[in-house]
Amino acid sequence: MIYDVSHVTTYHYAARVAFARCLLRLAPRAMPWQRVLSHELSLSPAPAETREGDDFFGNRQRAVLIAAPHDTLSIRATSRVEVGERPALRFGGPAWEQVARHALASRDLSGLSPAHFLFASRFAPLLDEAAAYARADFSPGRPVLEAALDLTRRVHADFAYDPAATDVSTPLRLVFAQRAGVCQDFAHAMIAGLRGIGVPCLYVSGYLRTTPPEGQKRLAGADASHAWVAVWCGEEAGWVELDPTNDRPAGPDHVVLAVGRDYADVAPVAGVVLASAPQRLTVAVDVTPVEPLEAGPVAAQQSNDLRTSNQNRKSFTG
Repeated sequence: MIYDVSHVTTYHYAARVAFARCLLRLAPRAMPWQRVLSHELSLSPAPAETREGDDFFGNRQRAVLIAAPHDTLSIRATSRVEVGERPALRFGGPAWEQVARHALASRDLSGLSPAHFLFASRFAPLLDEAAAYARADFSPGRPVLEAALDLTRRVHADFAYDPAATDVSTPLRLVFAQRAGVCQDFAHAMIAGLRGIGVPCLYVSGYLRTTPPEGQKRLAGADASHAWVAVWCGEEAGWVELDPTNDRPAGPDHVVLAVGRDYADVAPVAGVVLASAPQRLTVAVDVTPVEPLEAGPVAAQQSNDLRTSNQNRKSFTG
């Protein structure tokens, strides 16, 4: 499937801002099953300086400096992305304890090495309650993917989707206490649980195409940015993407934007402003299908950021 993705972020400031620095991660990521056909980024006011490159995890990012005084900042990203099927899930495989031991002993320090995704991070601290919650599905000797799929189902069943329950600063301990939140919270809860028992897990940000009720038109801007996880399932299977918010593996409706340890590593817009009054943020996302793919997988792109070692380790499968 080919999608046109529009992501418009607008900051409205109560007083004029004299200076701003922003770090933007709004370019979709090249994957074996995802090809970026085009990407454009525009800002108003226009930046005085721009630097672009890849971060440690291989995500495309752009740093901008805005020196013109302004009371509104608009950031518009438009992309065309071709997304195919992920590889089929490989059931069976290694026991989760074996995966945990191998990840801990890994000497690979590249950006997508499982060794980086074993430990606490800013939004996914190691909590006893999270580890105990995950451990219920990870009985001794159980295959890691089988257990991870059950954990995905249980997070979906036990946590209520409630946009009013949390915001970006809500601690994960509170999310576990109230069992409610949004996709970001579902992902962080699952990540903290898996890392708490030694299974590597990373955070995936992106977009999910939504389907309107039968007979109704899609509303422009009705889609939203989304978050899910990828679980390390050993050398053979690699990273497997699972969506606990929707109780499903990631598929052609999931467009990958960036990956990292948690939301702090992949925030679409981050930065600092020089101002003395509050701000208001609005975000509009639209994911529009353009045409279906012809039979066959998306042409693979040879890219070093898709590998976790020189042994041609797979970065993601699902």
